[in-house]
Amino acid sequence: MPTLDAPEERLRKFKYRGKDASARRQQRIAVSLELRKAKKDEQALKRRNITDVSLDPSDQQTKGVSLTLQEIISGVNASDPELCFQATQAARKMLSREKNPPLKLIVDAGLIPRLVELLKSSLHPRLQFEAAWALTNIASGASELTRAVVVGGAIQPLVELLSSPHMTVCEQAVWALGNIAGDGPEFRDNVIASDAIPHLLTLVSSSIPVPFLRNIAWTLSNLCRNKNPYPSNHAVKQMLPALFYLLGHPDREVLSDTCWALSYLTDGCDVRIGQVVDTGVLPRLVELMSSSELNVLTPSLRTVGNIVTGTDHQTQLALDAGILGVLPQLLTHPRPSIQKEAAWALSNVAAGPRQHIQQLIACGALPPLVDVLKNGEFKVQKEAVWTVANFTTGGSVDQLIQLVQAGVLEPLINLLTIPDNKMVIIILDILFFILQAAEKISQKENMCLLIEGLGGLDRIEALQLHENHQVALTALNIIERHFSEEEETVRALRARDQDHRFLKDLTNTYHCCTTPKPGPRP
Repeated sequence: MPTLDAPEERLRKFKYRGKDASARRQQRIAVSLELRKAKKDEQALKRRNITDVSLDPSDQQTKGVSLTLQEIISGVNASDPELCFQATQAARKMLSREKNPPLKLIVDAGLIPRLVELLKSSLHPRLQFEAAWALTNIASGASELTRAVVVGGAIQPLVELLSSPHMTVCEQAVWALGNIAGDGPEFRDNVIASDAIPHLLTLVSSSIPVPFLRNIAWTLSNLCRNKNPYPSNHAVKQMLPALFYLLGHPDREVLSDTCWALSYLTDGCDVRIGQVVDTGVLPRLVELMSSSELNVLTPSLRTVGNIVTGTDHQTQLALDAGILGVLPQLLTHPRPSIQKEAAWALSNVAAGPRQHIQQLIACGALPPLVDVLKNGEFKVQKEAVWTVANFTTGGSVDQLIQLVQAGVLEPLINLLTIPDNKMVIIILDILFFILQAAEKISQKENMCLLIEGLGGLDRIEALQLHENHQVALTALNIIERHFSEEEETVRALRARDQDHRFLKDLTNTYHCCTTPKPGPRP
């Protein structure tokens, strides 16, 4: 597994020309880890139910009832079902306030054990519903409050309510279990161990109302979430067929949570990626990468980006599904966050074998990549630099020449002045590899001239005096290896170039003089 210091690890790997595909895949995983850390809060872990709905229209008569906390405590513990219902509903309404709900106050009042007991009141579904709703909102709070719900024994009765004949009760139980599972791997595994997944899966059907299905998709995503540890293989295998089914649903919220679930499951080792890929989801995911809905595009792109951190075979399956028909377009997306994820995914493709790099070239990815390097936000430029770095590390000489012909040198040289030492070192390494490639085809002198003409030599020479030792050393290595020994050659080439321009000017003058009405030469 990569360390948390992913950029350092990734930087170290770039410093060796001969790294193999396995090392590049590990590098891709490091990139994945860095991005995941930055994006971890994009989907809600927990949700509080603040909608004022009721199982029974007659409940509206209690709408104006306002009870004190002490009256609520007494009523919830009363033996009279109606009094108990009114008090439980009053507690639920307190917990459903949009601002500053008194979650801890209710917990400290010792009401959780009684609310859990009320979940078992099968003869009073309205009471079950209010109790489940109250526990849902308590579990939406801080971890200590969720723990109080779990310690109070709520998970098993909530799982049993998934079989309730009353859909509203059943849906509220789904919501409560989603909040509990979303707290972290410990409670997620408690929910799984209580056999919640089979009960949830029986609810997934074409006849279920869309709002209910949204809750199921979100709860399933929380059961896929977290990787310290990951959910068990058995649990994943149970959920994958349902996730494949939900991926075909037209509702954008269902699609969003389903894609997030798949992104969590692919955020790991090759085996876990393979479990998802083997379900056949890739064509649909690639289709969703063209969605105009950001909440669908983002997790579908994330999932595909995770998949191409896997084996070369898994990456090839993603290429076969058509990701390179979409990723170059996403580099021009109006949102920089999407540009960044697209560049990250392309960097994973570029870290593969040369046939993958060739497919990247063939799909027309280089022009928008160069444009991002020139004009993108810095966070996007960084991911584009990683793409070029992987490209130069694993590409053939011909492929590197095509990269240069696409115009990559100028923006890279301009980025040598950025206040990011790691990026500067990587760019210097890229330039080193490009010069090595040019040397193999006897074009090093011309490449040196090109770099010098773009201001690269002056910037590399200046970096020899950089305060960061590694930056200075890397710059010095380029100068000593590719420029110092060639100074005489470079001067000779420059003189030859001046002679060539002189001859060209002379030729132009000659042609001008032979015209009937010579004008001033531009």
